[in-house]
Amino acid sequence: MNINNLIEQFDLQGKVATAVPFGNGHINDTFHLCNQDAALPDYLLQRVNHLVFKPVAAMMENIRKVTEHVNEKSRGATLDLIPTQEGKDFFRDEKGNYWRVFIFRKELMAYDIAETPEQIYEGAKAFGRFLDYLADFPAAELFPTIPNFHNVITRLEAFDLALKADVKGRIKECKKEIGYVLGIAQEMCRIQHAGEAGKIPLRVTHNDTKFNNVLLDHDGKGRCVIDLDTVMPGYVHFDFGDGVRTTVSTAAEDEADLEKIAVDLDRFSAFAQGYLEVTHATLSPLEIEYLPLSAAMLAYLMGLRFLTDYLAGDVYYKIHFEQQNFQRAKAQLDLCQKILERKKDLSQVIQGLVGVKSLW
Repeated sequence: MNINNLIEQFDLQGKVATAVPFGNGHINDTFHLCNQDAALPDYLLQRVNHLVFKPVAAMMENIRKVTEHVNEKSRGATLDLIPTQEGKDFFRDEKGNYWRVFIFRKELMAYDIAETPEQIYEGAKAFGRFLDYLADFPAAELFPTIPNFHNVITRLEAFDLALKADVKGRIKECKKEIGYVLGIAQEMCRIQHAGEAGKIPLRVTHNDTKFNNVLLDHDGKGRCVIDLDTVMPGYVHFDFGDGVRTTVSTAAEDEADLEKIAVDLDRFSAFAQGYLEVTHATLSPLEIEYLPLSAAMLAYLMGLRFLTDYLAGDVYYKIHFEQQNFQRAKAQLDLCQKILERKKDLSQVIQGLVGVKSLW
C-alpha cells in the first residue's frame, strides 16, 4: 500500500500536499504530512514497530485513554490522536504493518539536548504537569506495554542469568563493574520494594522522560509531552529519575572518558524545581523523599541493562563497535556513583524546595 492510500484511511481535515520523512527515531518510521490549507493542521503518520511494541492494540488504547484524559484538562498538553475513517486508533495494512496519525504541532520545537537550566526547568515542568493531570486516572486501567520495564529486581534477575551463562566469556573483563552492581543492589531496589509493599502509589507514568520528548514554544516554554508508547503503570521515580539521568550531565550515554561525566547541581536543581512546582501537592511525603535516590537508580538501571546485554552477547541494543555496550555500562554506572557521592547535595535541594526530611 502506498502512502497516499494510507493517508486515505484516516479522518484528516483538508488535503495532504506532501509527505516527507521526519525525525531521527530508531524505532518507528515517521512522515510529516503537510496540509494544502495552511489554516488546517499538519499531521504525523507513523508506522509502529510491532517487533518492539508487540501488543499494538493495547498500547494504542493506552495512548487514546491518556491523551483524551490529559487534553480534557489542558488542550495541547500532549498529543492528539487522529482516528481512522472507521473510528479505530490505528490502521493495519495488508502486510501486517500498523499505522497511526497524530496532529503535527508545527508551532513547537524539540531539542535533543537541554542547553540551559531554563530549558531543563521547562521540560521538567511539562513532565510534571503530565503526571499531575493523570493523578486521578486509575493506573490499573492501562496495559503494561513493556512489563517490568523499570523494575530493578527483575533486571537483576536477568543480570544473574547472563552472569551464569557468560556466553562470550566476558566476565573476566567486567569484574569491577559486576562487583559495583552487586555491591549496591540492595539500595537500588529500595524504591521497587516500597512500591510492592504499597508504601508508594502506582501512577500513570511516561517512562521515557528524555528532554527531546517535550516540545517547547518559541518563548522556550514547555508545552507538549510526546512519545507515549511507554505510558503505563509505574512509580513517579521512574519519570523523575530518568529525567535527571538524561539532563544532570551533558556527557553522552556511552562517554568513554569518565572524567567528562559530572553531576551538575544547577541542572539538577532546575529539573527538581520545574517538576516539583506542579507535583508537590500530588506526591506523598515518601514519594518526595525517594526522589534523589531515583536519579541514581535510573542510571544504575541503565548501566545494569547495558552490562547484562554485553555479557549476553549484545542481543538487545544496537552497537556500532564490539565494546559499545560495555562502554555504555561503565558510563552509566559511573554516573550512578557520582550521583550517590552527591546525595546530600541533591537531598538538600529537594528539602529546600518542599521542606521534606531527607532519607539520607
